[in-house]
Amino acid sequence: MSDNYSLIIKNGSCFIDGKLEKIDIALSDNKIKKIGKIELNSSKVFDATDKLVLPGVIDTQVHFREPGSTDREDLESGSRAAILGGITSVFEMPNTNPPTSNLIEFEKKLNLAKDRMHCNYAFYFGATPENVNQLSKLKGLKGCCGVKLFAGSSTGKLLVAKEKDIEKVISNSDRVVSIHSEDEEILNLRKKFIKKGDVHSHPDWRNNECAMSSTRRVVKIAERYNKQIHVLHVTTKEEVDFLAMHKKNVTFEITPQHLTLYAPDCYDKLGSFAQMNPPIRKKEHYDRLWTAVKNSIVDILGSDHAPHSKEDKSKKYPTSPSGMPGVQTILPIMLHHINNKKLSLEQLIKLMCENPCKIFGIKNKGYIKEGYDADLTIIDMNKEQTIKNEMMATKCGWTPFHNMTLKGFPIATIINGKIVMSNGKVVTESSGQPLEF
Repeated sequence: MSDNYSLIIKNGSCFIDGKLEKIDIALSDNKIKKIGKIELNSSKVFDATDKLVLPGVIDTQVHFREPGSTDREDLESGSRAAILGGITSVFEMPNTNPPTSNLIEFEKKLNLAKDRMHCNYAFYFGATPENVNQLSKLKGLKGCCGVKLFAGSSTGKLLVAKEKDIEKVISNSDRVVSIHSEDEEILNLRKKFIKKGDVHSHPDWRNNECAMSSTRRVVKIAERYNKQIHVLHVTTKEEVDFLAMHKKNVTFEITPQHLTLYAPDCYDKLGSFAQMNPPIRKKEHYDRLWTAVKNSIVDILGSDHAPHSKEDKSKKYPTSPSGMPGVQTILPIMLHHINNKKLSLEQLIKLMCENPCKIFGIKNKGYIKEGYDADLTIIDMNKEQTIKNEMMATKCGWTPFHNMTLKGFPIATIINGKIVMSNGKVVTESSGQPLEF
């Protein structure tokens, strides 16, 4: 028999056309070459008996901090954490130093990623009030997933706060505009609610109306200009109810943190290590977010991986920075929720494989189909493990899920036809490529 394939995955239950099917998959030239009963030999066979074979899982919101804050994370370490967590592609954010807000800095970011990133990647182009004229030049730009707009201030200097400037960004962009949706004016007015040394006051400062006011505004603008926007890390029940009625021009994301933690318990237990923007809120919001997942109202799950050092996170609130790591844990956390019957595997695949490709137009990924790119995530739904800080590949060296025992883990990550992670170890170095749209 001729050796036609670079890798054959045998005996796995593969997620194809909306259901699990016990079938073989043969890979060749970075593509899925054949799906079916495969008798041909290969130099490599992966036995996936009792395992699930999924399309490559995508994390559409990560902050890998390069350039500027490489003591917290860089493109190599962040992408290493990604593949250890079963993630095959990431969208990385532009609030770096300097920000990725012009074509020169964008090209520099692509060069920094080349031959260093373990997973496939795309970068956001950061919107500013001054660079609106460049937003119409991004169509077809390789490695560009869209435009990121900070309507409220968070980590970094990128901010488009005024309504007239937000309108210019959305109306001029020919790519999806992904939005950190908090109202900057309300944020400034409500600083009086900050209690020094008490992180419990974080959601009082950045309250529900701060998020809802901004989301109402950006949806109105998107509908007026018939443009596509994506609202990131939605946290409030009010936004869920509102966005459920405005789906034509708008998609939205929820993070696993907001589906796993809630106030005040998380602040009691984790202190400022639970601090993020927008904040983790009370259980009534957590419950409504889960309703959005169960009823398929939400479109995407993203980790909002945003690492800071333990030293910085331990500072007295509000000098402690907002953000927590998550790219290595997003898939195990959500598999655990599947085992606990909080959502189905099919729903997770829509949220983290299919919908990112549909919404942002990623080519040849998101599905197990012949001719598609050979990005696959292999999982063991029965594997139990306790998450520990020391397991994390992120430079920050901690996770909010430390000491949490989870059931369901990725055991292999395949990118561009190569096994890059196997049983918790990186086995192939730096094979990531820029995504095409």
